[in-house]
Amino acid sequence: QVQLVESGGGLVQAGGSLRLSCAASATTSGTYTMGWFRQAPGKEREFVAAISRSGSSTDYADSVKGRFTVSRDNAKKTVYLQMNSLKPGDTTLYYCAAALRSWALSTLRTYDYWGQGTQVTVSS
Repeated sequence: QVQLVESGGGLVQAGGSLRLSCAASATTSGTYTMGWFRQAPGKEREFVAAISRSGSSTDYADSVKGRFTVSRDNAKKTVYLQMNSLKPGDTTLYYCAAALRSWALSTLRTYDYWGQGTQVTVSS
């Protein structure tokens, strides 16, 4: 069982930055591919970014390319999502997820474990 705990959400003005963190339980290191998703009320959960086990490969949704950066520190068992140039449309709940597989990373079903989410609010 993998436990994931997100942190770093909050309120920021448009154009500002936030860094989300996702701390994994002690049983994980570089075993899992990690992803970030977000979900607004009444909408489907959508893919934001993913990073390979080693951190050498990343993938992003078109809506965040050039603004968000995903990274990981396997020694600390933590994955990060650096969010720059935030827009009001980025306001929602952000989740991290862990997958044993290393393909189809933009698909929810790929992921085996999920965190509880952290709220990001961007004011205009």
